[in-house]
This record gives sequence, structure tokens and C-alpha cells, in this order.
Amino acid sequence: MSLLIRWLINAGAILLVAWLLEGIDVRGPGTALVAALALGLVNAVIRPVVLFLTMPLGCLTLGLFTFVVNALMFWLAAAVVPGFDVDGFVSALLGSLLVSAVSTVASRLWVDRGER
Repeated sequence: MSLLIRWLINAGAILLVAWLLEGIDVRGPGTALVAALALGLVNAVIRPVVLFLTMPLGCLTLGLFTFVVNALMFWLAAAVVPGFDVDGFVSALLGSLLVSAVSTVASRLWVDRGER
């Protein structure tokens, strides 16, 4: 059940970020649900491989390169989901930061509360 709630929270976070930022467009709630699913799959499958391959760069930048990887994963999810558009790298960076922040806070408020 918590996986479903997290998926809905991420879809809501994507809708909120699309409303807040000019460079991110989401066609509707259905597209946001598909985008949340795609973002979750990209983060579960591709992101660990990319982080492993770029580990020396991550160490050199003291972990700040992780923000770049997160933005690229956000941009990749937008590339595979029709109706979910990210205009550039800066929009992807800001979008990934905001989606992460909103979904973390919302998950801690709703999902993690029941597990304590």
C-alpha cells in the first residue's frame, strides 16, 4: 500500500513542479502518473549504474555531481513519457530538486507516519 501512496505522492509532486516552473510541462494527471512511474523505474535501474560509473567524478566534486545525475534522470524520464516535457538542463535540475524535496516531505508526513 505504501508503494501506491508514494507513487501518487510523486505524481502530485510532478504536477506541482510543472505548475511552479515554466520549463516543465505536464499534459495532465494521467501523464503525471506515467511520469512518476517512469521516474521511479529510471531511478531504480539506470541511476545506480550511472552513479557507479561516475563515482570518481562524484568523489572529486564531493558528491555534488549527484545533482547532475538526478537532473539527467529527470530529463530522461521526460524524454520517454509523451506529454511530459522538460525544456533544458536547468529546468531538469530545478525540477529534480523540487520533486525530491516535495516527495520526501510528503512521504515522511503520510507514508512513514503509519510505519512508526
